[in-house]
Amino acid sequence: MQLTLTPFLLGLAAATPAKRQARQPSMGFVGCSMSENVAQGYIAIGGKHMWGPYGTGGLVVQSWTSTNSASWGKFDQQAAKYGKPTEVWVQICIFQNPGATYAEVKQLVANARQHAAPGAKIWITGQPVYPDNPTSCFLAGPQGPQLTVDLAKQAGADAALNVTYPGEFKLLKGEVQDGCHANTAGQKSLGQQAIAFWG
Repeated sequence: MQLTLTPFLLGLAAATPAKRQARQPSMGFVGCSMSENVAQGYIAIGGKHMWGPYGTGGLVVQSWTSTNSASWGKFDQQAAKYGKPTEVWVQICIFQNPGATYAEVKQLVANARQHAAPGAKIWITGQPVYPDNPTSCFLAGPQGPQLTVDLAKQAGADAALNVTYPGEFKLLKGEVQDGCHANTAGQKSLGQQAIAFWG
């Protein structure tokens, strides 16, 4: 008995690889624990475009201004795992003291370009703001979250820097666990906001 495969079955066999390759995320990020909150929520609700959390807690702007810092070492480990990202989200994170300067933000962006794929698109935001309690984040200080948003807007308006400011992340009442960081509901909210910003 001779077995013949119909064109349909042949096509089905060709279209079904023995081992499916999962699509790798092509967007990296730099930031701090606030960025981790966004990444946690993003992955939890099914986001596939951006990396998941990779241990950036406490890594404020000054942690990223030296291109050879341990922070960039962590980023490079992710890039080795997924490939150099074609997009990078830069979140401006600060502690109240020393805050951050626009010169530091520009250096961080330049470093992101150096560690990403050539021609990578750079997104930039500040830390989340808290519309129901604007001065709640003790780590950044009473004006800190708004300062980070203002720096991100300044960068987005600077044609020479060539970055995109998509908007501000917001955490509402009931979405914050300690005055700064997102609780589970806040992570989900941040993840939804990220998907609205860049997919």
